[in-house]
Amino acid sequence: MTASPIDLASLLCSRLCHDLLSPVGALSNGLELLAEEKDPEMRKRCFELLEQSAKASADKLKFFRLAFGAAGGFGDSVSVNEARSLVDALVGANARVSVNWMFGVDALPKPAVKTLLNLALIGLDALVRGGTLDIGAEMRDGTTEIVVRAAGQRIAFDPAIGQALEGTLPAGELASRTAPAAMIQQLAASVGGGIQVHVTAESLVLGAVLPSA
Repeated sequence: MTASPIDLASLLCSRLCHDLLSPVGALSNGLELLAEEKDPEMRKRCFELLEQSAKASADKLKFFRLAFGAAGGFGDSVSVNEARSLVDALVGANARVSVNWMFGVDALPKPAVKTLLNLALIGLDALVRGGTLDIGAEMRDGTTEIVVRAAGQRIAFDPAIGQALEGTLPAGELASRTAPAAMIQQLAASVGGGIQVHVTAESLVLGAVLPSA
């Protein structure tokens, strides 16, 4: 599967808009309520909801700026602490999901960070009933190895995403929900690497091997 750059960019934009619709919509609704509400306690609650929605919107924009976009330029290394802060913020107040980190390096090449963020997003989306997200990365002889494991009571994983990650999804079936997976599959292939997927009823393991470009 090889999607055209225009199609892939369009679908990534659709995914971005879909994920931002909820917090931005909450901001709009909160402002409408605030304009009509007179009770001081209710106005205070409106301000709290607005603050939460604004933070969620900003956190998602920061995440997608690096996961989908060209934040920091091309070919640079990125601190693993930056990637960690973006994922931790995305998980946010979701008390049902805990994240564990295992890094063997202080920084990773930009393609590896983009891959890690997108695999983490896929793993997080699979934890519909909560669970644990384990994320690890290390470099060996110039090759970056990344593992993301999502474990919970029920894993929700679209097989089409797995096909997109492995490069077997027909181009005509590409959609906004599978575009991020297709992007990192193409990214991995461009440097001679690949993505692996293993899924069971209670766990999803995603791996990536990325030789240095």
